[in-house]
Amino acid sequence: MATLIINGQEVHAEDGQTILEVAKANGIEIPTLCYHPLLEPYGACRLCTVEIIRRGWSQLETSCTYPARDGIEVKTNSPPVIEARKAILGLFLSRCPNVPVIQDLARQYGVTEPPFPVKDPEEKCILCGMCVRTCHELVKADVLNFSEAGPERKVGPAFLEKTRQCIGCGACTIMCPTGAIEIVMERDAVYKEKPLGPTSAIWVPSMQAVPRVPVIDTDACIRFRQSDRTEGEIADACGVCQMICEADAVNFDQEDEVIELDVGAIVVATGFEMWDPGQLSQYSYGESPNIITGMEFERLSNAGGLTGGEILTAAGKKPERVAIIHCVGSRDHNAHPYCSRICCMYSLKQAHLVRDKTDAEVYDFYMDMRTVGKAYEEFYERIQKEGVTFVRGRGAEVEVLPGGKLRVKGEDANLGRMVHVDVDMVVLSTAIEAPHDADRVGSLFGLSRSEDGFFAEAHPKLRPVETNTEGVFLAGTAQGPKDVPDTVAHAGAAASMALALLDRGEVVISPQVAVVNEELCSACKTCISLCPYTAISFIEEDNVARVNEALCKGCGTCVAACPAGAIQGRHFTTQQIMAQIEGLFRLPGKQVEAEVPVAEVEGAAS
Repeated sequence: MATLIINGQEVHAEDGQTILEVAKANGIEIPTLCYHPLLEPYGACRLCTVEIIRRGWSQLETSCTYPARDGIEVKTNSPPVIEARKAILGLFLSRCPNVPVIQDLARQYGVTEPPFPVKDPEEKCILCGMCVRTCHELVKADVLNFSEAGPERKVGPAFLEKTRQCIGCGACTIMCPTGAIEIVMERDAVYKEKPLGPTSAIWVPSMQAVPRVPVIDTDACIRFRQSDRTEGEIADACGVCQMICEADAVNFDQEDEVIELDVGAIVVATGFEMWDPGQLSQYSYGESPNIITGMEFERLSNAGGLTGGEILTAAGKKPERVAIIHCVGSRDHNAHPYCSRICCMYSLKQAHLVRDKTDAEVYDFYMDMRTVGKAYEEFYERIQKEGVTFVRGRGAEVEVLPGGKLRVKGEDANLGRMVHVDVDMVVLSTAIEAPHDADRVGSLFGLSRSEDGFFAEAHPKLRPVETNTEGVFLAGTAQGPKDVPDTVAHAGAAASMALALLDRGEVVISPQVAVVNEELCSACKTCISLCPYTAISFIEEDNVARVNEALCKGCGTCVAACPAGAIQGRHFTTQQIMAQIEGLFRLPGKQVEAEVPVAEVEGAAS
C-alpha cells in the first residue's frame, strides 16, 4: 500500500497501480485517448501527462504508465501540465481537425484552431495504437500493425492489403477513440446474415427471463471464433467479459448438457417465428437495405439498438417517406391463409414512431384494419389524426429504382384503381408462423397440429389450453397467433391448469384403454411406432409389448394395427360390441344367441 498526494488530496494506492488508475478510483479526472483497463498502458497520446514532484524535483510524466509510489506528489492541472496538453492537442487538431472528441478537448484548453497546416481534413487516426494492441493482445489475430514512418506512418494490415486473417469482430472499432475504423462487409453478409449490422456476442435472450442470465453466442464471440478458426491453437483470445465480471460467473469451458427431470405437468410455450418475406419475390426483400421487416424496424427504433433509437436509412439519413405494408405472408394462399393478429397493431405503432421521430410521410397499405382489443380502435383513430395516409388495398409490389428510391405499387380499393408511391424506406409487416421444429416437439409430447402448423388444443372453446395428452398444456402462441394480452391470459390459464393437476395428488384415468394379450403378442413392435401417445413399451425380459394405462387414451390405433390381434380395447372387445349390436336389433320377447367366431370368443375369454 502506497500513500501519495494528488492535487493536495491524500490518496492510497494498491501495489502495481498507476497514477491514472488511482486518480480514476478517487474521482480525479485526467484526460486520455489511449488508455483502456484491459490493455497494457502505452502512453501514446500523452494527454494524460501530469507533473510528478519527488524529493524536490519536478518532471512531466504520462500518468497511465507511471507507477503510484509512496511519498510522491502529483499535480494534474499545473501550468506546465496545461501547456503540455495544449501543445499535444494542437498537434492532434492539425492532424485530425474534424474529429469531435479532439475538438471538444482542444476547446476545453483554449485551442480553437490548428496551429499547423492541415494535410488531410478527413483524417481521423491519431496513431494511438489502441486498435493494434487490441488486435494483438485481446483478439490475437495479429492483423493490424504500424507501417511506414514519420509523417507517412499508418495503421493497417500487412502491406495495407486485404487479408483473410481479419475475422470482422469489430473490437478495433470499439476501442478506437476517434472513430477512425469502420467495418466494411460484403452486401450478402450485411443484408442476409445481419440485416441491421453486427450484434453483441453476449446478450440476455429475454428481458423477462427468470433467471435473467446472459448467454454467449459462440458464432459471434471472438474467443470461440478464433479457437474454431485455428483449430484450437488460439484458445485464449479476448476473454474481456471474464476479466471484468465481478461475480466470476463467465465460464468458457461450460458445455451444453441434457438434464432429465421427473415432472407431473408440462407447459408447452414454444412461441412463434417470423416468416421470411424473401419467399415472395414481389417485395424485393434483400435487394435493398431500406426494405426491412417489422422486427428489424423494432431493432432500428430501439434506444439500445445500433442507431440509438433513431430511424435512419442505410445512408444514415432520416427518411422523408416511409411505406408500411400489412399482411406480408398472412391471409395469402401463397404463404399463410390465416391472419397473424398482431400485424395491424404493430404496424400502427411503427407508423406512429416514424411520424414522431422523423416527421416523414407514412403510407400504410392494408387490406382490413383488424383492431380487436381494448383501446385498439381508439389508437387507430389517433394514428389517423397524426397524418398517416392509409391506402386500403394490399401492397402488391416493391420495386428498387436505379437511384436507390423504392416504388411501392398497390391497389386502392376505395378509388378502384392501382396506385404507386416512391419512398425511402419500406417496412414489411410479416406473418408469424409455427416454429420450424414444431413437428419434432409435437411427436415428443404426442401433440397434434392444426392446419396452420400450430399445436391443436383439446377443444377450441371448452379446453383451449389442454391437449389430448394428459398433463401437457399449451401457452401463448404455441396454440396459435395471439397478441400480448391474449398470450398473457392464455399462459396464466395454462399455469393454473398445471397447478390444479399437481394439487390433486391422485389422477383418475379412463378405463377405456388398450390391453395386450401377452400370449398372442409376437413381439413385432408395430404398435410401439404407431402409438401417438408413446404409451406402449417393449419389455425385453418377457419379449412382449405392454401398455402404460396412465398414458393410453384408448384411441384404438394399436388395436387396428396389431397383425397378431393381440391388442384389444378394454370394454370394447368383439364379444362386447356384438352383444351391443344384438341388443339393438333383438325382437321383444325373443332370445337370440350371438354368433361370434369361436377364435374370437376364445381370444376374448383369455
